[in-house]
Amino acid sequence: MEKKKLGLVPKLIIAIILGIVIGQFMPEGICRLVVTLSGIFSSYLKFVIPLMILAYVTMGIADLSQGAGKLLLITVALAYGSTLIFGSASYLVSSTLFPSFMSPEAMDQIAATADNSVSAYLSISIPALMDTMSAVVFAFMLGLSLSILRGKTVGDTLYNGMHDFSAIIDAVLHNTIIPGLPLYICGTFVDMTRSGKTFAILGILWKVFLVVIIMHWVTILIQFTIAGTVSHQNPLKLIKYQLTGYATALGTQSSAATIPVNLQCAEKEGVSEQIRNFVVPLCANIHMCGSMITIVSCATAVCLMNNLPISMATVVPFIATLGVAMVASPGAPGGSIMTALPFLYMIFGAEAGNPDGPICAIMVALYITQDSFGTACNVSGDNAIGLLVENIYRKHIYNKNNDKNHEKLTTA
Repeated sequence: MEKKKLGLVPKLIIAIILGIVIGQFMPEGICRLVVTLSGIFSSYLKFVIPLMILAYVTMGIADLSQGAGKLLLITVALAYGSTLIFGSASYLVSSTLFPSFMSPEAMDQIAATADNSVSAYLSISIPALMDTMSAVVFAFMLGLSLSILRGKTVGDTLYNGMHDFSAIIDAVLHNTIIPGLPLYICGTFVDMTRSGKTFAILGILWKVFLVVIIMHWVTILIQFTIAGTVSHQNPLKLIKYQLTGYATALGTQSSAATIPVNLQCAEKEGVSEQIRNFVVPLCANIHMCGSMITIVSCATAVCLMNNLPISMATVVPFIATLGVAMVASPGAPGGSIMTALPFLYMIFGAEAGNPDGPICAIMVALYITQDSFGTACNVSGDNAIGLLVENIYRKHIYNKNNDKNHEKLTTA
């Protein structure tokens, strides 16, 4: 009988508990050792991030530019619009509700511990091959060029090479980055507990989690209400059909792993085979409304905790950029937040937004502990988009083409 593996969320919860216990009760030397190991991992993470962006964004753009013409444009527009709208709405909700959770006394406690930290025994500098912005620009240049050249006189060899490079980075993510996250988070909470931040912060976070999960559920309800209205179906019945996909995403924490189940849900919801086979796998890579809700909400909470300025003027460009950068982000737990790390400076500022700094580490911890709910919201929204695409295709593309063919036959 095969033993069940412990999921990432339980591991991270254990890491957080261990970090608190070590920081609270263990000698200074043990704390410094854990913080040292966590710091080495963060240096490695900083090295890998630009390579992840180059691999995933390049292949995402190159692959998305192939195929179904108008259908592709419609699906991408709906997915991107959903990500932008619900991400922006989550900021409005978070910025309205979260300050009431965070009393001035709690903020003063956190501020009083700002300069306290555990020093590492040593630090290892691993210079990145390129900075994150260079990786983004290079990825867009490569992706767009490959989409134009692939299948012609040139382009196939480089495309195949980038495909292999993407597979290598995927293996690095699954075998080193994701398994190392518990250590990274443990070191962060050792430092936070030793400095006195942890208990002031944890008293706030459970309310943040609850608000974020409710926002996910409201988002799903809105999406299926729109899809049900357009397709003349009962939204509650559509949501009932989607429960299997939602539960699978909660367990796997992966949009990619949920694709087979989500295809079955789409069939029950009335999406034709042609449309669901196109939309569901595509949206598993480009539709990130649930992840964006979580990221924006966590970023708002972190800004409020650390007295960092945040406004809609900084949030919307961040969402618009991340909505593109997360295209084809790995279908693994933590994939979205790892892709988002290089762009957090747009909200936190250059110093606080350092990807291997403590504030970004808190951001990762906040996100990962509710990542499964964000993924479940993503995949549920994929099928709502499938219903909309099905309706648009039937009314405005399929019927129009049939009318043209009929007209030709009549004329002949």
